Order: sequence, then C-alpha cells, then structure tokens
Amino acid sequence: MGRVPLAWYLALCCWGCAAPKDTQTEIDSPFVGNPGNITGARGLMGMLRCELQVQGEPPEVVWLRDGQILELADNTQTQVPLGEDWQDEWKVVSQLRISALQLSDTGEYQCMVHLEGRTFVSQPGFVGLEGLPYFLEEPEDKAVPANTPFNLSCQAQGPPEPVTLLWLQDAVPLAPVPGYSSQHSLQAPGLNKTSSFSCEAHNAKGVTTSRTATITVLPQRPHHLHVVSRQPTELEVAWTPGLSGIYPLTHCNLQAVLSDDGVGVRLGESDPPEEPLTLQVSVPPHQLRLEKLLPHTPYHIRVSCTSSQGPSPWTHWLPVETTEGVPLGPPENVSAMRNGSQVLVRWQEPRVPLQGTLLGYRLAYRGQDTPEVLMDIGLTREVTLELRGDRPVANLTVSVTAYTSAGDGPWSLPVPLEPWRPVSEPPPRAFSWPWWYVLLGALVAAACVLILALFLVHRRKKETRYGEVFEPTMERGELVVRYRVRKSYSRRTTEATLNSLGISEELKEKLRDVMVDRHKVALGKTLGEGEFGAVMEGQLNQDDSILKVAVKTMKIAICTRSELEDFLSEAVCMKEFDHPNVMRLIGVCFQGSDREGFPEPVVILPFMKHGDLHSFLLYSRLGDQPVFLPTQMLVKFMADIASGMEYLSTKRFIHRDLAARNCMLNENMSVCVADFGLSKKIYNGDYYRQGRIAKMPVKWIAIESLADRVYTSKSDVWSFGVTMWEIATRGQTPYPGVENSEIYDYLRQGNRLKQPVDCLDGLYALMSRCWELNPRDRPSFAELREDLENTLKALPPAQEPDEILYVNMDEGRSHLEPRGAAGGADPPTQPDPKDSCSCLTAADVHSAGRYVLCPSTAPGPTLSADRGCPAPPGQEDGA
Repeated sequence: MGRVPLAWYLALCCWGCAAPKDTQTEIDSPFVGNPGNITGARGLMGMLRCELQVQGEPPEVVWLRDGQILELADNTQTQVPLGEDWQDEWKVVSQLRISALQLSDTGEYQCMVHLEGRTFVSQPGFVGLEGLPYFLEEPEDKAVPANTPFNLSCQAQGPPEPVTLLWLQDAVPLAPVPGYSSQHSLQAPGLNKTSSFSCEAHNAKGVTTSRTATITVLPQRPHHLHVVSRQPTELEVAWTPGLSGIYPLTHCNLQAVLSDDGVGVRLGESDPPEEPLTLQVSVPPHQLRLEKLLPHTPYHIRVSCTSSQGPSPWTHWLPVETTEGVPLGPPENVSAMRNGSQVLVRWQEPRVPLQGTLLGYRLAYRGQDTPEVLMDIGLTREVTLELRGDRPVANLTVSVTAYTSAGDGPWSLPVPLEPWRPVSEPPPRAFSWPWWYVLLGALVAAACVLILALFLVHRRKKETRYGEVFEPTMERGELVVRYRVRKSYSRRTTEATLNSLGISEELKEKLRDVMVDRHKVALGKTLGEGEFGAVMEGQLNQDDSILKVAVKTMKIAICTRSELEDFLSEAVCMKEFDHPNVMRLIGVCFQGSDREGFPEPVVILPFMKHGDLHSFLLYSRLGDQPVFLPTQMLVKFMADIASGMEYLSTKRFIHRDLAARNCMLNENMSVCVADFGLSKKIYNGDYYRQGRIAKMPVKWIAIESLADRVYTSKSDVWSFGVTMWEIATRGQTPYPGVENSEIYDYLRQGNRLKQPVDCLDGLYALMSRCWELNPRDRPSFAELREDLENTLKALPPAQEPDEILYVNMDEGRSHLEPRGAAGGADPPTQPDPKDSCSCLTAADVHSAGRYVLCPSTAPGPTLSADRGCPAPPGQEDGA
C-alpha cells in the first residue's frame, strides 16, 4: 500500500477529537466483519480481515495498529458489487497480511473508513506473540589462559515472560554456587581444562538451547624471561612457564630478532616490522643456549609455550646484548718511512668487524740487536718515532694492532723501514691505461654478482643478517641450539600420520587396524552430497585385490584434539561391528586441509549396490514406472532394521539419526543400518546428553530429546517407529503439513503420525507403542524384532525370488543400468530385444524406477506392464 494522503491524518484527528469512540464504531457502522485475534510464535504468518457493506462508491480501508495508521501495510482490498449499478450496495473486504510475526507486530488492530464526512472504525482485533524463548545474545567461543577468570553472556526474551536462564558446562547444568552467576552474564573463576558452555532459556512454552561455546584452555604467559650468561658470541636465556591446566607443555617457541629491525623503538608491541626468527625448544628444562651470535650486537627475544590445546600469549620483547670481542683482523696498509733519526709510521683501520668499540692501537718495533718496544698510541693512525744514538738501528721493523675492552686483536706483519720520499716529489699517477681495463673488468664482474644476489636475496636475507646462528651442536655436555637458513619455513604436509596427530599411545595402538593409507584410496564420481559431507565412489587397493568402496568425506572441521580423539575412538568401536544388518566400517584415513585445525577425516565404507532405503521406496512409488512392493518385503525391511538396532543397543551404542535415508540395501536386498555420524557410545549410565548443538532431524527425534537433548536407546525406538511409518508409506515425509518449528507443540498435544493406507493394524499398533510419551513404556528392539518376525511368518507366502519377474520398460536403452544412492554395480545381462517382456529375477531389481512386475502364475500381488505384457485375468486395465 502506498503512502496515506494527508486528508486521512486530518480525518483521523477530527474523528478522535470531535466524536465519541463508541458512537463512531457502533451507530450506523458499515462494518459487518471485524479483525480477529492472532496469537502465535515468531515467524508465524497471519491474516487479519475486515468486511463492510456501503452504498455508492466503495471507500478505501485504512488499517490502524494501536491507534496509528500503518502506512506500509501489506494489505489487499477486494470490492464486490451487490447490485447492477455502481450506485447500489457494495461489499468491501480488506485483508492485512503479516508475513512473519515479530514482537513489533503485536498490538491492537482496527480498520478505518471515511464515508460522507464521517469516520468509522471497526471493533479491535489483537495480535500477540507467544512461543519458545528467542535468543538476543548467545555465548561465544573463547581461548583463555588456565585458571584465569572470564565472562560469558547469554540473553533471551519471550513472550511469554518470564524467561529464566540455565547455564550448562559440558552439558551438565551449573548450580548457582559462588563463583558463577545464573543471570545474563556467567562469571567463571577459571578453568584447568577445555570445556563447552551453553545456556537454556525456559518459559511457559518450552525450552530453547543456545549455541555451544567452546572455551579452550591455553597455557598462561611465561614470565621471568632473563639472561643467565653472556659471551661475545653466546647467550644463555631461561624463563618460568605459566600454568597450563591438565595439559602438559609440549614445547616452547623462542623468537629472536636484531634490534636494528626497530624493535628497540617499538618495545612491547606484538609484531616487529620484519618477521622474527622462531625456534622450537623441547621442555623441560625451560632454558636455551644460543651460539655463534654477533658480538657486541643488540637483540630482542620473547617466549611462548604450547600445550595440546594451543600456544600461550607471548612474553614482552626483552632487549639483550652480547658482550664485546677482540677485533678480527689487524690494521691495514701499515707503512714505516725513515728520515734521518725519525721514523714516520702510518696505517688504516681494520676492514674486518671490530666486534666492539675501538679503544686505540698499540705499536711494537724492534731492531736486529735491540729488544722489542711496545707503545699505546691511542686512536690516532699516525705516529713519529725518534731514533736515539749515533749508531743506526739495523733491520728495524714495525707492527700495529687494534684493541677493544675485550683485548688485543691480531698484529700486523712486521714492516721494514723505507727510505724517505721528499714531499716535493710529485705523487705517482693514481691510474694508468692498464688500470682502466682492470676497472672495466671489475665492473662487469660486479654486475653479474649483483644479478645473482638479487635472485637469491630473499633466501639469503636471514643468513646475511644473522650469520650461522643457532646451529645444532653438542658442546661441553650441554645442549646448544643454533640456526641455519633453510629454503622454506612454510612447508605443508598433505597427509597426516598417527605420530603427527598427537594422540595417546593407547588410542594409537587401537587404530593400527583402522587407519588406511590415503594413497591406497582412489576416488571416483560423487554419488551424493549433503550439508555435512559427500559420498564418493572409490577403490581401495589391497595387497591382492581391488575393493570397490564408498568414501565419505566430511565438511565439518575437527577443531580440537579432544574432538579428534572422540572421532577416532568411535571409529575403533565401529570397526568392531559384526552383524549382517549393521554397516561395517572398513577404515579411516586423513587428507590434508586448507582450513585451520586438524586434517579432514575420510570414512571408508562398503559399497552398497542398491543405495539407501528411502530412495528405493521413493522411486518405487514416484518413479517413471511405479513398482508394487509387497507387504512381505516391507515387513522384512523393518525386521532387518530392528535386528541391526538390537545389536547396536547391546553394544551400548545410540544411533540418534535412525531414518530410512540412513539405511542401505545390499546386493541381497537386506537392510543395513548405516550413517553413524551422530551416534554415541554410552560409557557411563544409560543415557547421553548432547552438549554441542548441531542440526538434528527434528521429525524423527523423540519428544524427550526435543525437550532436553537427552538420548537413550528408547529414543532410538521412537525414531524406529517413524522409520516404520516411512517404509509403510513408501518413502513419504513424516508429519505432512507440520513445520519443523511446530513439531514439539504438535507432539506435546498428544498428536502422532496417522495410520498409512493399506498398513496392517498390527504394524500400526507396533508403531504407536514406539511413540509412547514415557520412554519406559516403549518396547525394546529385541521385542520389536521378535514381533516383526512373527508378523512376517503370519503373512501369506510371497513369490520366491526366482519367480518374481520384472520387465525393462525403458525400450530406448541398449542395456540395463543400475542405480543407487551409494553408486551402481555391474549391469546385468542385456535382455533379448526381441522379447518385450524380457524378465529378470528379484536379485536384479536395483532400480525401482526402471522395472515393474510381470504377470506370473505364482500367488501374490503383481503389477501389469502397459506395453506388450499380458495381464492376469481380471486386471486387463492395469494395476
């Protein structure tokens, strides 16, 4: 509806000020139908309706909410003449549509019209919101240091109010004890192990559960990082680790960077300008010795320690510095020239690193028959010696050394005296033509070296700046860690091994027969894909054969080590399953992942020729050529599932996702219970409470599981009853016309699934027992299997497998194609094209949409073909 004209606002004001409300709504009111009342949950679609009869031209109906005009209301107006002339009486119907009920939509609704200068308002209708609590804020995942307080927030609202919150830790309700708060904010004093937190919102309509937040416990920040000893080329550092909860530290990482990177100015910041060098150190002891460092050089270091849950925060950058060393080389270009009784000695500073602060030079000279004389010259690089005595000194030589606070460096080679060169003598030419050729060659060589250096500059950068720092060696009986530049620091493996997963040795030993080498599995076409994973056709290369398998990949990432160990522990249990009606696990392998966390699990299962039971039932009813499935076959399917579930219950396994889609048909048309993606083994007690919130199959879940997320073997019995209903209806969806959000209220009111058409009364009675409100009143799987087997024996005998005949109705195909949710198998023998009723045995029935029953003289129900197949007596018009 468009914007309401200004005249309507003026009319509304005049109506409210000038006329009493009861007079305007009751005297001569044109309204013959007033808005009703709507009360429902969020997201409900509702419709309000006003009806009036007027003389002459129909007016425009305006909707009010709490006395205010709805300018952008989603309303439609229908006008129907009650006479032949437009001036006769008209019937006007206005409908207001509320597409998704929200809290802002609640209030009092009325219709208003303006007729002949008067304003009329209908009787009010009320729209109210009432449903399960709605979360405004849910707890978020966090990583906190061990034994460190933290806060979580959770907030929900109705209506109906009040809404009370209950916090759960690891799926166990938290009592309001000191240290915790039961209000919107949970103030936890600290944890020593990784835990999950969620909150439940309760009101008069029921319970809503928030998302589950994982609180990962990391080690505390190390402290007291200090230098134990310093040498010109060595530093020994130590630190004290922080608390890490129940998880022992596996290693510590130490980062070092030269202070000329700017860390000295940016001290305390977490990231220096350039990536620092990271070393991994085994602990204990919490100590590290660094060798082959640069003398008299400032560094910055910091430490972080890691447990199985992750790394601790880094310590602040600590400035450290190596002590001074002696110069590495002697002074350069030492010369000594004699002029009478004086000797002029000159030299240049050493070209090699001084390894400290230059304090001065020392000079030594001696003659053939005179003792050596030592002199401390200071920082000057020129000195004049006075020769005393009338006799000249024979064979006088001079040597020079540089020194720092660490001591003297190497002495230069002895230099003999040279004759004095007068100052007036012109200096020799610095360059001559041969030197130009030498310079040109040097420039060409330098250019080649520069090109090569630019190519290798990134790889050699660390080595150029750090030298051969941190190279592993063993000296003086102490562990020394050094560093040598490698080609790459970011290698990613594509496969995970048992040793790299960091799991316990006991679990590792149990997995020896479960893990499969990823390279032995070849993947083929995708057979099916869902929200949580995909199933692909594959081949497993064994020692002496190639096995056709179904490979299931998962889209849900495993984020913590505890989730990984849970997954592998369940795989070990599933490997031990040995029952003809339970899917057998062949093995598990891992493949590399681009996501953070652990590698992706890949589950290897037997290849099922006929696919899943739900697809088989659906195609038998809605395929291109429908197939009649006899009651004996349907009851056999139910008995197979009950037998498999009985076996799982004796193994103390809860399936939690039992449905026809998760049951597979093998080559013998026997049903195998499969897809244990939601299954859990009960280690203690007889029930399992779901901690981590996941998307669940609402229409198959027991009523108590919907209410408080508690699962038992009797909740699997409820799901089995729904699965029986699926089989009896040939694949129909349970609770047709009922939304997922309405299922809980629907069941709480006592409603259950209706008896399917052509379903035996005894079978429906068995289903109904599975849906008893009290779980203790439901039968066990052993009772269900026994009752179904007795029902199957009481039925009249069906056709033998070799007497049930099937016709290929697809004349356009050159051969018969198999079909199944889990992939196909080798096609059966091609029928004779001359015979339009070429028949196959029941073992060949693997595509319900391709074959129909041929007429047979054997007793039992049959379905006639429409093309060339004779029908039995009395059924010439088809089934």
